[in-house]
Amino acid sequence: MVYDVHTVRAAIPGLAPDSARFDAPGGTQTPRPVVDAIAGTLLGPLANRGAQSPGERAAEAVVGAARAALADFVAGDPRGIVFGRSATQLTYDLSRTLAKGWGPGDEVVVTRLDHDANIRPWVRAAEAAGATVRWADFDPATGELTADHLAAALSPRTRLVAVTAASNLIGTRPDLPKIAELVRGVDALLHVDAVHYAAHTAVDLAALGADTLVCSPYKFLGPHLGVLAARPEFLETLRPDKLLPSSDRVPERFELGTLPYELLAGARAAVDFLAALDPTATGSRRERLQASFAALAGHERSLRDRLEAGLAALPGVTVRSRAARRTSTLLVTFEGHEAAEVSRRLAERGVHAPAGSFYALEASRHLGLGDGGGLRVGPAPYTTEEEADRLLEALGELLG
Repeated sequence: MVYDVHTVRAAIPGLAPDSARFDAPGGTQTPRPVVDAIAGTLLGPLANRGAQSPGERAAEAVVGAARAALADFVAGDPRGIVFGRSATQLTYDLSRTLAKGWGPGDEVVVTRLDHDANIRPWVRAAEAAGATVRWADFDPATGELTADHLAAALSPRTRLVAVTAASNLIGTRPDLPKIAELVRGVDALLHVDAVHYAAHTAVDLAALGADTLVCSPYKFLGPHLGVLAARPEFLETLRPDKLLPSSDRVPERFELGTLPYELLAGARAAVDFLAALDPTATGSRRERLQASFAALAGHERSLRDRLEAGLAALPGVTVRSRAARRTSTLLVTFEGHEAAEVSRRLAERGVHAPAGSFYALEASRHLGLGDGGGLRVGPAPYTTEEEADRLLEALGELLG
């Protein structure tokens, strides 16, 4: 495996040489090939999808290429790839569709580890259907969400379990295959939020045991849109609200209105960029993605180890990211210093690490941090060891 972070950085024009960015969990910077794909689509002939004019054929080709790329990205089927404005929007749409079959006595399980986008849509849908919401806690001391935590919330009345593949706040990666086995045992559905996970690990829809899964390309070097992935056979069983003349085919029946073709082209380009992170990788795009994510994981482990060692040497610093399996994202709090103030003072030094709960409100509260959360340090594929050292040096000056 080969990983050259400087080659990655050279392809990303938004990276300023006088700043260090640790805000990737909120959205990554954009490589030039992604920008070029977006611009090229808009500069060429473009129309609503069809087979008659050059613009129609161009739109059709863009959609097909994007579905194929994202299917490779999640190890799924192109016919199971749904595009939307955001993962939040797609989750709300899915929750309303599934809730048509729920009623009093049915139960939906959500977790306190999750981003609110994988909590509130299910809570609201359950309330509208008269179903019951049950909560699965995580261990605030370790950050672990285990299969036992989920098992305590399951029953024969469970219809759906919604759980994150990786916490956007503290990085925890639950054992989803084991959780999926428990969910299957009560004949329920498993919906997985892979928005944070997909930026760090090769997604495998079937291996995770997910019936449905969402991710967001702008978290992994792509443009702003959302992706829902599922087996086409499962999507065929669902009847979402749609316009009468719009297509009833899967996956088109779930896509409301005209798709943003230029963003789909950018998403395809982002997948191809990720597949080339390990320049020595060969084989199919899926195989190259797996090799590249393995190389990226090694780079991120090195960065995380460096950051954790440096943070441990600073006075009054508590790292809240403690799970055995987790991403490189670290949530940090400070004795005698508000995280928001530390973030502001870091920004004055050209180091960008935001503070907050980042919509993981339940997780922040469960950790005892209220709604304020902490300072989130989020490495990206373009983060260097020099930037990690710069962050640690700045924190040392602020806390010294």
